[in-house]
Amino acid sequence: MLHGVEFYNETMLRDPSLVPLSRQHHHALVLCVLIDRHLKTQTPAPAVCNELHRQLAAIVEVELLHHFEVEENILFPVARDVIDSPKVIDDLVTQHREIEELASRIERTSGEPQIILLREFGDLLRKHIRTEEGDLFQEIQDKLSVDQLADIGRKIDETLRKTCPMTGRLPWEEDRQ
Repeated sequence: MLHGVEFYNETMLRDPSLVPLSRQHHHALVLCVLIDRHLKTQTPAPAVCNELHRQLAAIVEVELLHHFEVEENILFPVARDVIDSPKVIDDLVTQHREIEELASRIERTSGEPQIILLREFGDLLRKHIRTEEGDLFQEIQDKLSVDQLADIGRKIDETLRKTCPMTGRLPWEEDRQ
């Protein structure tokens, strides 16, 4: 920790108020890497698709939907008033709905259509997280006061503790204790 700011990764410093959301972004990026690793180079065995589907379903249920709710109800309303381009918020909310729709479609498909949707899901989710982490979160940190960030952090932490408690495990590991 450096003056109230935690390292999120080697290049980004993240205010503690946003770290819980950044940790969830990390979990989602792990899933994106798994999707890439297993689906980009070859047609995977059905068991691989089933496992990716299980992991996606777990992250959606355990974190993703609650994460979107926290962003849309706590973070985005405050951010909209201070960032240079509030349209970014509209775009991110639209992406939330697109990600939810893709997850729902993946749930209802199998075989090659599911593989295509999993790839699309991974690509969109990665792009979405990069925008939030690299642009939105950085601008929020730059423009909000320490007190405003602390207030947002308390609300985020309180809500996430109720809806999707952090256990230190990836969401798809929760049922394999």
